[in-house]
Amino acid sequence: MTLTELRYLVNLDKERHFGRAAERSFVSQPTLSVALKKLEDELGVMLFERNRGEARPTPVGVRIIGQAKRVLAEAALVGDLAKEGRDELVGPLRFGAIYTVGPYLLPYLIPILRRNAPMMPLVIEENFTSVLLEQLRNNELDVAILALPIDLNGLQSWPLYDEDFVVLLPPDHHWTEEHSITARRMSEEPLLLLGPGHCFRDQVLEACPKCVDADGDGPKPQTGSSLETIRHMVASGLGITVLPQSSIENRPQEPSLLVAKPFAPPAPSRRIALIWRKTFPRTKAIEVLRAAILESRMKGVRFVEEQGEAA
Repeated sequence: MTLTELRYLVNLDKERHFGRAAERSFVSQPTLSVALKKLEDELGVMLFERNRGEARPTPVGVRIIGQAKRVLAEAALVGDLAKEGRDELVGPLRFGAIYTVGPYLLPYLIPILRRNAPMMPLVIEENFTSVLLEQLRNNELDVAILALPIDLNGLQSWPLYDEDFVVLLPPDHHWTEEHSITARRMSEEPLLLLGPGHCFRDQVLEACPKCVDADGDGPKPQTGSSLETIRHMVASGLGITVLPQSSIENRPQEPSLLVAKPFAPPAPSRRIALIWRKTFPRTKAIEVLRAAILESRMKGVRFVEEQGEAA
């Protein structure tokens, strides 16, 4: 078997479709199909159940795919280690960001990195925290920007900034004259949240556990696919929501139908950090990336200026 065949195997598991897996692998569908059939013949087991182009891994296939991911991660590390003797700021940096950070940070970050590290373009992946952590551990990403706390097993973290949560209201809401809103009052109003899988949803519910009554007759929040979608839902009068401060203050200047109110102290907040594998050799790239984020002076956050890396 070859590393190329293992990559085809992993890509087919991700896509569960031969055509899409071939596109992800930058080969034709027949090439991918023939390679995987050859691998199955060599191993003597069926790795996927096939049905009109769709593919689902067999039980033994699931185990072999897991091992293939580990093999590919170790093989990629060989190339990473070879880069230690070269300029760490030359070559793409695979950068992940959660959905509630990327749109508000990247417009500030990219111009600074273009100036400070012009030979280090970012390959950007926006996704859920759980997916980004898996991609980090599988060596599919180099570094990600996530909200703490997370399981740091095998990973390194470096704090970037703290930011408060704010309440977003439609302009005719009866709270618009309030100076601040207490968390306990949030259960009084229809609440709009991101869907399951978003870490920011969990953080909001931790700050306001009575906002959702999952088992009884209490409030059931409406959900949106992104913060921007939820903004429009609030503007339409469907309810209120909670957003990170950065998503309020780092948007294009435009007429707004919305009113943002702070929480009464102690306001719920979150800490954002850079996360990468402890074995990742391009430490200079991490340092330059963090310095660029701090230099961005994104609005609505409190930057952590501490020196050194935090395990």
